[in-house]
Amino acid sequence: MGIRLLIVDDDVGFRETLRLLLSDREEAIVVGEAGNGEEALRLVETLHPDVVLMDLAMPRMSGLEVTRRLKARRPNVAVVMITVHDDEVYRRTALAAGAAAFLVKKTLGVDLWPTLLRVAAKSQEQPI
Repeated sequence: MGIRLLIVDDDVGFRETLRLLLSDREEAIVVGEAGNGEEALRLVETLHPDVVLMDLAMPRMSGLEVTRRLKARRPNVAVVMITVHDDEVYRRTALAAGAAAFLVKKTLGVDLWPTLLRVAAKSQEQPI
């Protein structure tokens, strides 16, 4: 069984990069993409991802706000916050909002897959 992923980032090029990074992993099933927070919240309800890869800084609704709302509605869906900001304050804020993990974009090539495996395994341990 694979890990159902929703990619949320306002940058189409970055969403394509994430898809490319995940394309060689049979277990990674990208079920959809969203370019903003409102769209992400709608897609979570219809696509039922296991993990949401969430950009921290987006227009209209930040990844932090989307994560808070998402976790209130669907606590079993894990969120991996992704950002260019390699700063402990951002990390703590993302985790406090409900993110299961925090990744910096420049290290995704190394960190993405191990983090997804860890987060998906942990989220499946939680009762739904």
